[in-house]
Amino acid sequence: MTRVLLLGIFATGLTAQFVKPVGDALQGKAYLGGALLSLVGYVLYDQVKELNSSVRVPTRSLVNSSQLSSFVSEAFQSRTVEIRFLGYTGETMHHALFHRLEDLIDSPGPVRRVTVRMLVPDFGLPMIVPSKVGDDDSPEDDEDFRKRMEQRCRDYDDILSELAERITVGRRVSVECEYRLYPGIPRDKICIFNREVVLHGLYDLSARMRRHGDEYYDPKGYRTDLNVWSREGTAADETAVSIWVKHFDDLWSLARKPGWRQGAAA
Repeated sequence: MTRVLLLGIFATGLTAQFVKPVGDALQGKAYLGGALLSLVGYVLYDQVKELNSSVRVPTRSLVNSSQLSSFVSEAFQSRTVEIRFLGYTGETMHHALFHRLEDLIDSPGPVRRVTVRMLVPDFGLPMIVPSKVGDDDSPEDDEDFRKRMEQRCRDYDDILSELAERITVGRRVSVECEYRLYPGIPRDKICIFNREVVLHGLYDLSARMRRHGDEYYDPKGYRTDLNVWSREGTAADETAVSIWVKHFDDLWSLARKPGWRQGAAA
């Protein structure tokens, strides 16, 4: 439309310069200058568009888990906030969420509803990761270590749930936080923000930690690099977001509530 308008101004000005009746009708004398100016604008229009595209900040394609806080803050610019996580214990997401949720008590901003869903492994089942490092580096299930990881998830769940209740009491913002369990090892780390942005990475399953003289296979979530997909990106990015959102929703519907939640309800 802009190009058509500029071309129209050029044609009208040029006609007014050489066709007297048209010039008299427009009652102007600087038609040629205006026509040339509009022609220059027409020629430069596409160049300006290309320049604007070239200086546009590129979409992030790979980030580190330590950068989750920036994505959480962006998500909290919406009226309805949806945070979804699938991973190991949810430690990095918990830390990114806690202070942002706490801010809602005094400064809710545009936020009116927040739902947080956290999917973590079922540590009540035997596992090869996390596990103790046995002979020849073979994994050995360690119930005590699994219980330790389960307690960590329970602590995070309690903290977020209590904070959600405190915020909701004020009735200005409704907040819900829930943990559920999936069977299997913590292989994928998935973070979904408002169903618009998806972060996905793979844990380093060979990572180890030493505790009380023993070694354990214990993935480090904060070291995990994450690929980024956004609906504001390409068509392929939008398709990827839809696939990951559906994948998470399907897992959530199949996941069971943790025993500590069931005990609290009873």
